[in-house]
Amino acid sequence: MTTSASRPAALAATAGCLVMIAFQLSLAAGAPFGRAAWGGAHPGRLPADLRVSSAFAVVVWAVAALVLARRAGLTSVPPAGFARVATWVLGGLVLLGALPNFASPSGWERYLWGPFAVLLAILCFAAAANRR
Repeated sequence: MTTSASRPAALAATAGCLVMIAFQLSLAAGAPFGRAAWGGAHPGRLPADLRVSSAFAVVVWAVAALVLARRAGLTSVPPAGFARVATWVLGGLVLLGALPNFASPSGWERYLWGPFAVLLAILCFAAAANRR
């Protein structure tokens, strides 16, 4: 269980992952949000290869959500020590992932997903900061 200071960050980061799951799941299912993802080069529905990539992203974000839910004290898996280290790693990866969003020709990625990723990374770092 995390302290009262890091638990809200872990809960908010878990919610952020759920947002990403919903978005990527909608892309994988064929929703016409191509301008807001994968560089914004495909208006409307994504091509099949990117829809498969979005389906894979759903799995990755689900694992991230599970790790963060553990940091929030909502579940007992994965082990606490692993979840703490994984949360630091996740924060770093999400922060790195913000860079292509900020460099994207898509306004959706630059002005929505870039800042969203930075905020999510900060929440991950705050959730990981507690030693428990």
